[in-house]
Amino acid sequence: MTDLVLSEMREHVAILTLNRPDKLNALSYALIDRLLSLLDLIETDDGVRAVILTGAGERAFSAGADIREFSSSVAEGTDAALRDFVMRGQRLTARLEAFRKPVIAAVNGLAIGGGCEITEAVPLAIASDRALFAKPEIKLAMPPTFGGTQRLPRLAGRKRALELLLTGDAFSPARALELGLVNKVVPHARLMPAALDLARRITAHSQAAVASILTAVTRGLNQSIAEGLLVEAEQFARMAPTAHLREGLDAWMERRQPAYDGHGQTGRGTRRQTGRARANPL
Repeated sequence: MTDLVLSEMREHVAILTLNRPDKLNALSYALIDRLLSLLDLIETDDGVRAVILTGAGERAFSAGADIREFSSSVAEGTDAALRDFVMRGQRLTARLEAFRKPVIAAVNGLAIGGGCEITEAVPLAIASDRALFAKPEIKLAMPPTFGGTQRLPRLAGRKRALELLLTGDAFSPARALELGLVNKVVPHARLMPAALDLARRITAHSQAAVASILTAVTRGLNQSIAEGLLVEAEQFARMAPTAHLREGLDAWMERRQPAYDGHGQTGRGTRRQTGRARANPL
């Protein structure tokens, strides 16, 4: 049986590849479940410090939901469609949004519907110049259901998001960059090197501090500034007694590079792993 999500490790970075290229990496129920299970494993694996999510093949990151499967759920009734489709998809995007390790979408082609919603949910994204985005759910006489009506307006602003949601028009990587949906657009051949470079620039820092920043930003965005500042202070309070903060301060004052080990221990002179890929034991 073909693995619906391929996985490999490069240094401390897990690369997860949606693997239904013949279906444009459509998000079947089984694929979503497999991706969620891999994220559960990665979250507790101290050897993984960042995740890159991409699509198999040359055409698509993900063309969204598996419409035939979704249509069968709709035929069973509203409760079945909400349970099997909507809740499953929202669980995935919420998991990606709140993940305590950085997730970088490497958008290699079509990012349609649910594929676009994944891109909206992850904290970081880089797009190939061959990518194409769209919110076409209106053409099926329905709203987006994996969070697209909520996250896109927060990223792009209400009016710009509504134009895309209400027309279903496709938009380019340059437009996605302008809207704040992606961080960068690169030539197609440079997509994975660019994603790995971003991951490595993040994983060079304290893993605990990275998790703290991700938590503060994700939780704070949906609160008032006053409430968000309390979240920020809480995250600092968690870091204050750690060996990581002590090492960071010592390294700064001693004019050297800090050496972090694990979640809170330090290990000066720790060897860096080679850049060769290895099979992911997940």
